[in-house]
Amino acid sequence: QLQASGGGLVQAGGSLNLSCAVSGRDIYAMAWLRQAPGKEREFVARILWRGSKTYYADFVEGRFTISKDNAKNTLYLQMNALKPEDTAVYYCAADTRGRLSRYGTDYDYWGQGTQVTVSS
Repeated sequence: QLQASGGGLVQAGGSLNLSCAVSGRDIYAMAWLRQAPGKEREFVARILWRGSKTYYADFVEGRFTISKDNAKNTLYLQMNALKPEDTAVYYCAADTRGRLSRYGTDYDYWGQGTQVTVSS
């Protein structure tokens, strides 16, 4: 139901725009989470699917913007000023129960992930 794309290799300071094709019903919110090698999965950003309210992890520091196009059923994550520590597999995830959580276990559907690698 979720298909993430747009990852790649970029130099520090560069930008990437991730996309997630969304299908399915009863989605309350969509989020991006990421997992770096050897680290726990962590929350990145969230947006209400039928609204516009967004929420970001502290480490984003204004560098990332989550957005959506409901007409295209697509979720985006525009990432600017990328740092080597942003290197991770990025996942889009759907919240169908309104939990509005930072924890991956509270999301019901996941995309397959897209690799983002930032070189120094």
